[in-house]
Amino acid sequence: MTEANQKVTIIEYPKCSTCRNAVKWLKGKGYEVESRHIVEETPTADELMQLIAISGQDMKKFFNTSGEVYRELGLKDKLASMSDEEKRELLATHGMLIKRPIVTDGRRVTIGFKPEQFEEAWGGHA
Repeated sequence: MTEANQKVTIIEYPKCSTCRNAVKWLKGKGYEVESRHIVEETPTADELMQLIAISGQDMKKFFNTSGEVYRELGLKDKLASMSDEEKRELLATHGMLIKRPIVTDGRRVTIGFKPEQFEEAWGGHA
């Protein structure tokens, strides 16, 4: 596969400026970007389990801790006592609870967007 057609999936909220910046960055590096709306096509609990495993990150990193839904549900105090399964189910039922964007090529997963993080993960088209 050449660099020009390396494909990634971005799970995003299109109105989110951070997500738009991530898409712009990826396209600028020559990626073919398949966009998926985080609310209309929220990842299932099984998909989340796979994304979390590939990312190597703690599940807490997948929560949008600065979001309205997170605050409304009082999750700051509840997450610690929830099982991983409960957390995944919660994320799968509330797309806006998921930190965005999530980018994956099936072998790698990044959460959120910071140019230096993207450069490390996606800059080399590994």
